[in-house]
Order: sequence, then structure tokens, then C-alpha cells
Amino acid sequence: MGSRPDHFPKTEVKIVYDDTAIYLMFRVEDRYVRAAAQEHQGNVWEDSCVEFFFTPNSDLSAGYFNLEMNCGGTMLFHFHPGADIKEKIVIPKSECSQIVCNHSLPQIVDPEISEPVTWTVACSIPISLLRRYCKVITPALNVEWRANFYKCADKTSHPHWLTWSPVDFPKPNFHIPESFGILKFVNLNC
Repeated sequence: MGSRPDHFPKTEVKIVYDDTAIYLMFRVEDRYVRAAAQEHQGNVWEDSCVEFFFTPNSDLSAGYFNLEMNCGGTMLFHFHPGADIKEKIVIPKSECSQIVCNHSLPQIVDPEISEPVTWTVACSIPISLLRRYCKVITPALNVEWRANFYKCADKTSHPHWLTWSPVDFPKPNFHIPESFGILKFVNLNC
């Protein structure tokens, strides 16, 4: 988004599903890593952070979720029911606790790690949790959702904003559902 940053961490994501949950795993080859947000729903995007923005169907007008997790496993989780990004539902912390998260770095990384480090964060998102907020098409063979994956670090010594599906916008803004790519579920056991 915008011009290519000097620091461009290699970021990979895997996503799998079953009838009850979506499972994500991010792997990041990074430097200048920090995690200062101490509580869920804090400013995790300021830290070394990965994000999954998605609508659990193919209809962008149905609203979208943004799940953001810093390298220490602290998360922010919101639902945006309409096109106005300021209109949001903050998912209660008690419901966020239903998202099981594992991470390779400590919850707090301060001071920043300036040397190269590879970190991971993985989580499972219950489908039943998503259904409390919008219509969900359960992942299955050939089901399509709209989504984007991001890597950011707004307040590190080397800020950057990276996307999976291109976002044509001059400054960092991940809340552009029209830029979400197509996430098509397949069965690799065929």
C-alpha cells in the first residue's frame, strides 16, 4: 500500500477449516519486532501485527470482520456491519477468549528486537462466534468468502503496511472491502 517500504518482512499464512472453525497460521520472517499492547482490543496494529479481514460469505454488503493479532498473541476483533468503517461492533473480550491463539514470542516484546527473527501466531475462530454477528456460509468445498491478509507495524522503528490482495489507496487503510480477494475453500484430501 503506497510505496514499497525498505523493511519488507516475508509473511506467509495458511488457512484450513472444518465444520466448527477456521484455523489460521501466520509465519513472519521479520526484524524490528515489538509487542506493547497488553490487553485484547488494544492498539495491536501499532505492534508487529498480522491481520485477517473477511466477510464469511461472498456478499461484501453483509459486513466484515477484522481480526488483528500482534506477535505476542494479543488480538483486536471487530465486526463492521456496513460500509462506514467508523460503524463497528467491538467483540466483547469474553467472546474473544473463544478464539484459541498460540504464538512463538512472549506477550510483551519491549524493547524492540532489531535483529532478524522468525515468529508465528496461530488461532482458531469458531464459526458459531461469527454467526452471532452476520450470515455465515460454512466453509466447504468450493465455498467462497471475501478476505484480505495484512502485515503491519505502525509504531515500530520501521513501519510498514503489506497486503495479500492489492489495495489501491495512497495511504495505509485496510478497511476497503472492495479490495478483498476471493478466498475459495478446497479439499486437499481429494
